[in-house]
Amino acid sequence: MIVVIETVPVVRDFGVVDYVPAWKRMTRFAATAGPETREEIWLLGHEPVFTLGQSGKREHLLAPGDIPVIQTDRGGQVTYHGPGQLVVYPLLDLRRRGMGIRQLVDLIEMALIEALGRAGITAETRPGAPGVFVGAAKIAALGLRIRRGWSYHGLSLNVDMDLSPFSSINPCGYRGLEVTQVADMIEVESGSMNHMKELLTEAIHQQLERFPLRRGYPAGEAAHA
Repeated sequence: MIVVIETVPVVRDFGVVDYVPAWKRMTRFAATAGPETREEIWLLGHEPVFTLGQSGKREHLLAPGDIPVIQTDRGGQVTYHGPGQLVVYPLLDLRRRGMGIRQLVDLIEMALIEALGRAGITAETRPGAPGVFVGAAKIAALGLRIRRGWSYHGLSLNVDMDLSPFSSINPCGYRGLEVTQVADMIEVESGSMNHMKELLTEAIHQQLERFPLRRGYPAGEAAHA
């Protein structure tokens, strides 16, 4: 018997933190979470850092300079994190939600588009290029990992930050890819970090309603991730 659990993920706001401790913490979470563990959504920002995904090629690091470079276990190529960027790590039990990785990617992208739309920015996806774009410029990047059916890592949304470090890399592995941010399109007041946190968290919760939590799954049901 499948029982719907009327709960939503706990939202935690960690502020701006170093990348490696946050990475280790979410890795431990995914490694130890059980079938009764409550899901979480982490909101944070990182001190300046370049991260390489599992398939990341160092040739896309053009001139990193003094900014640290971290090889991580998420999917994707190279990206930059820094203050003024909103990073969201959804720690979700995909098996209990009956979700696959493709559905999770779609959910995150749809939540980003919805949140940006409410802020007055029209955004869209591009076939074969995970993330969200405004015109030709990328405003949000994705990089995920699934372990034991739990998702970790997540998304980064450029809100009001120094974009110049992106010129030191081929963002997401694309030479000459333009990047943009919320602050360059709307007034800072309506696109502030706190406001974008609220809009994006609400949009993620609404998207998750399409995949209600289940307590247990029928015998023989396999994880999709």
